Amino acid sequence: MAITVVIADDQEMVRTGFRMILESQPDIDVVADVVDGEAALAAVEEHEPDVLLLDIRMPKIDGLEVTRRLSERTVARPGLGQRPRIVIVTTFDLDEYVHTALRNGASGFLLKDASPAMLVEAVHAAAVGDSLISPAITVRLLRDMAPTGPAGPAKSPSEPLTDREADVVRCLARGATNAEIAAELFVSLSTVKTHLANVQLKLDARNRVEIAAWAWESGLATGSA
Repeated sequence: MAITVVIADDQEMVRTGFRMILESQPDIDVVADVVDGEAALAAVEEHEPDVLLLDIRMPKIDGLEVTRRLSERTVARPGLGQRPRIVIVTTFDLDEYVHTALRNGASGFLLKDASPAMLVEAVHAAAVGDSLISPAITVRLLRDMAPTGPAGPAKSPSEPLTDREADVVRCLARGATNAEIAAELFVSLSTVKTHLANVQLKLDARNRVEIAAWAWESGLATGSA
């Protein structure tokens, strides 16, 4: 089945460009494109898309508030699962925006100068519960989450991570892909995915971004945990 997408951006040229890129893919169907946050929320209610591409600075309701409301909606209506997965696509490379979006449940964060291939990859990743962040900000973002003093009160996993799970999470926190983690640790790709799935359950994390953020916040990424 095709991945259904809603695009929310107040610039018509951007919406048109994104639609052309995504609809060139045989497995992606853009079901709506809208001009502001209020319309984005309405489109999500109407179409229940798999993925929402969302700008930050929009009229009426901005993208960060839309992300927060949809995250609360998922908690209030658990039968919906985690749809839609949200990918922020913006011009503004500001740490404040990135942190807020991801902590509110966004599955990805791209800059508008990202390549068409990366946009498509971000939609595919979000649709399966994975995440993609522009390489230009990934490691900087996660490193900035490291505590400046002793490790802060990051949440504790429901069960301790195994040594191998901790190794996988450290690699993830450096911005490594699953394939890169597998190569570095000399394990199979399926083993990496299994470890990450176990860690996600132990941390009650929504996606790999939250796992990586926890690694920096807890000090695991820097070896101070």
